[in-house]
Amino acid sequence: MLQQTGWVELGGRKLSEADVRDIIVHHPELVGKFGGEFYIRWDDYCARDHFGIITGDCMPGTIMKSGQVVGHITPGPGELELEAAIIEAVRLRSDEGVTALSGGVDSALVAALARLPCVAIGIEGSHDLNRARIAAEEIGLTCEYVTITKKDVAEGISAVVTVIPSPDPVNTAIAVTMHCITKWAGENGYRRVLAGQGADELFGGYSRYLTATDLEADLEKDFLGLPGQAERDQAVAGLHGTYVSMPYLDVRVVRAARWIPGHEKVVDGVRKRPLRLVAERHIPAGIAWYDKKAMQYGSGVWRTIRELARHNGYKRSVQGYINQFGERDHGI
Repeated sequence: MLQQTGWVELGGRKLSEADVRDIIVHHPELVGKFGGEFYIRWDDYCARDHFGIITGDCMPGTIMKSGQVVGHITPGPGELELEAAIIEAVRLRSDEGVTALSGGVDSALVAALARLPCVAIGIEGSHDLNRARIAAEEIGLTCEYVTITKKDVAEGISAVVTVIPSPDPVNTAIAVTMHCITKWAGENGYRRVLAGQGADELFGGYSRYLTATDLEADLEKDFLGLPGQAERDQAVAGLHGTYVSMPYLDVRVVRAARWIPGHEKVVDGVRKRPLRLVAERHIPAGIAWYDKKAMQYGSGVWRTIRELARHNGYKRSVQGYINQFGERDHGI
């Protein structure tokens, strides 16, 4: 009996569950070449995609039998230039779902290529709701604009603190933002949520890269932290019967991006330059080169968490405010 979460491809061709089942029975040696975002289980075996985007009781990028590693997932699609790699990665993910749009280059490029319905969330008047509206109108996208409240943020904290790996203030703010997006998606019948996760780490998007003394080392460290971020986001999405699909963490895109040296990613105060050069060929230049805030800030979620903390007596410790949700949920 095959159990499958997510989707599987082989050499650029998406496989149906029947295809996967046939390969497992007749050509099991091909399982190690599977690409996509998946966790599959059959008999005493399980397998999980190369970067561990989809969660499951199997080590990322491995094939396991009865808890022991018996093989590795090493998809081998042909090498592509960055633009072709991004286009292919989005194509493989755009047969269903909704795109989380915040108005920045990462999500706007995915949305423009996927041409799926979009959703934008934020506190009323927030930066991300405004930028998403501009992007959707200029690109010609259908988008639902969801205004969230302090109550939604508080409920989000309560929901995520017990499922994410590290409920510190930054991770919690990101998780609450993702909670609001995936909750809306689940309530509206979407299982797959396309997102721009991974672009900052791959292309040099964080402001601290501008003053890095060893940019390559910082990029490598942040890249190695991406599986933990995926675990956080999928844990939250799973609360609503959805999962986050990440085109920028497609094997093709990662390979193309990591060939580009750091000094070409952060140039003269401009971050993510290679991605922006690709994007301006698919979306308006004003969006491709716009320097947007991270989603937890642009959505207003982080500011709201701080306001909630102060209002509830935690004037100097956002972490203390977050901790009390976990203590309450565990009956402490």
